[in-house]
Amino acid sequence: MTPPAPSKLAMVPFVSVDNMMRMVRDVGPERMMTELAERIEADFRRWPAFDKTPRIAAHSPEGVIELMPTSDGKAYAFKYVNGHPGNVRTGHQTVTAFGVISDVETGYPALLTEMTLLTALRTAATSAMAARHLAPSDASVMAMIGNGAQCEFQALAFRAMLGIEQVRLYDIDPAATAKAARNLAAAGLRVTSCASAQEAVAGAQIITTCTADKQFATILTDNMVGAGVHINAIGGDCPGKTELHRDILLRSDIFVEYPPQTRIEGEIQQLDPDHPVTELWQVVTGRAQGRRNASQITLFDSVGFAIEDFSALGYVRERVARTGHCQMLDLLADPDDPRDLYGMLLRSAG
Repeated sequence: MTPPAPSKLAMVPFVSVDNMMRMVRDVGPERMMTELAERIEADFRRWPAFDKTPRIAAHSPEGVIELMPTSDGKAYAFKYVNGHPGNVRTGHQTVTAFGVISDVETGYPALLTEMTLLTALRTAATSAMAARHLAPSDASVMAMIGNGAQCEFQALAFRAMLGIEQVRLYDIDPAATAKAARNLAAAGLRVTSCASAQEAVAGAQIITTCTADKQFATILTDNMVGAGVHINAIGGDCPGKTELHRDILLRSDIFVEYPPQTRIEGEIQQLDPDHPVTELWQVVTGRAQGRRNASQITLFDSVGFAIEDFSALGYVRERVARTGHCQMLDLLADPDDPRDLYGMLLRSAG
């Protein structure tokens, strides 16, 4: 006898890498990042509604594996993500991720999705959303130091949301810069490949640092940062990894996502534990000021936070419901009698 087909309650929508790429192509990368930014900003406006905890990290000499959970009381979401800088030597991605969003009422998963692509999109969307509050209003040139997997997403998000016209690229690996320049050739940006970080920041009103090495590093020295610049520091994301000289931090107004996490993982791990910072959600809601004047140096010390992933997962969940960019997985056991799980196993033999 053929076992019965899985019930509707057993099935969970799954967005594969292929379906995520279809979704991004259908929406358009710039439009999708703009919509993600709107969703993230809306969730930042209700920041107190969320459970908040620093991500749960398992560090090793090779990298880190992390879980990033949060809930607003109606939905619960988490992301699994790794960061292994040495992976490029073996053909593996430095960062991979997947995530789940569930309904709190039943505890049942409502979506399982790849999040390697989605994390790149939401990271760039968050950077550009923050820059709308912090960067000079007339910014047209961005330096992009670190031209790996995140580079093009950042450039496109800043073009779409801030009107950036020129991107100045630098990476210690010239092949990474060549790759980024090639990918951005038709993006409507003036792309300049630079021979040094110093050259890249010349004339830039926004400086984005996004390097991968898991170490204390000085990607930007103090003399490279002039008055009025906005720094979008997104590479530092774990203890022992930084990109900016400490003196830059002391000259900057620093904005963060969640201080208990950023003080462990961000650029501000170099500073005293009580060094003043401003939470970005307070700027978004008008409780705190962002950019005040043309000479102010603003620094978004971004390490990525679970609420941003919650926003991205909610966005994808709604889009999948409308477009069907998913497949259904038989993920949950659903016996006829909820108390008879073993009986379901016996009956499955036919």
